[in-house]
Amino acid sequence: MQETLYEKIYNRIANDIRVQKLKPGDRVPSEKELADEYNVSRITTKKAMELLAQSGYIERIRGKGSYVTNEEASANDIFSPVREVGDSGSVSKLVGLLIPDMTDSFGLRLFRAIEEHCAAMGCHLLIRLTNDKREVEEAAIRDFVKLGVDGLIVFPVHGEHYNGDLLRLVLDSFPLVLVDRYFKGIAACSVSTDNRKAAQELTSYLLDKGHTDISFISTPAENTTTIEDRIQGYTSAIIQRGIVVRPDYIITNLHSTLPQSFHKMLVAVDQQVLGKFIDQNPKVKAFVTCEYYLAIVLHKVLLQKGKSVEDYEIVCFDSADQSWDVPMFTSIRQNEEEMGRMAVDFLDKQWNHEGVTLQNIVEHKIVYK
Repeated sequence: MQETLYEKIYNRIANDIRVQKLKPGDRVPSEKELADEYNVSRITTKKAMELLAQSGYIERIRGKGSYVTNEEASANDIFSPVREVGDSGSVSKLVGLLIPDMTDSFGLRLFRAIEEHCAAMGCHLLIRLTNDKREVEEAAIRDFVKLGVDGLIVFPVHGEHYNGDLLRLVLDSFPLVLVDRYFKGIAACSVSTDNRKAAQELTSYLLDKGHTDISFISTPAENTTTIEDRIQGYTSAIIQRGIVVRPDYIITNLHSTLPQSFHKMLVAVDQQVLGKFIDQNPKVKAFVTCEYYLAIVLHKVLLQKGKSVEDYEIVCFDSADQSWDVPMFTSIRQNEEEMGRMAVDFLDKQWNHEGVTLQNIVEHKIVYK
């Protein structure tokens, strides 16, 4: 089986030590030297060096470098210090999951599916909530690599720029699967809903009910492919009906539903934005909302203004599970369970050096109120 890049570096140094090309006390090439030699990122060489240290081959001394130990390494393979070996002799894998948040409307079912499928495959799972903060995501990636994870499943944060650590992992062919969104022009495996198609279906539903003035509301869209695709679906549906798209009907400056942002002050700001829009656009009676909790905020604004909610139609993505009651809004139900299972399966394919498709679509459905 073909070696990954960090395995190649690990095995080369481990072999040099075993055949005494590198002897106890000898200095081992630094992460930077190895990165230059193999033309890889420091993330890859750091993982190899951490595993060598965990295996007992080397000792890392802060400020001085890494040196061959005087003790015989106890590892039989590169993962034995940090992995369990099953009865069949297979080595369990360690998976890192990065996710902004988990709510009953989206994220919780995804996490459960990933955890259950990892357990079924004998994998161990580490999880970190990033709270949609890039610096937390970057630190978590470095921490997980340091801990020796064999693969990452990442629900990327919103943002105007790609995470450099993620891009380096892609360039180094590190086993990685993105969920919910993808990177434009970057060859990373991803699993998501066809958000363009889903938004087009929601908008067409409103058009079929006779609405011609329809607003689209969301959190900021810049470099967030999920939202960008939903905007494209919304505009496509309107154009196909021969209606002119009104850019002023597209509101993407709302923030209260981002992770750890749903508190009184930000909710009040979003309510003010939506209230002003409703006052200035009395013809708009229908809304496509990117998230369930934005739909809740909008619904509350209508009530505060004394509007008859029966005169308005709100549709959304990812409504909370209300199996015991009539749904509050017509919504897109993403198949989080299938997304989670597919994400783990695509990691397994990468571990086995099987080819994987880059953008993998999971079917959704509309749940009508």
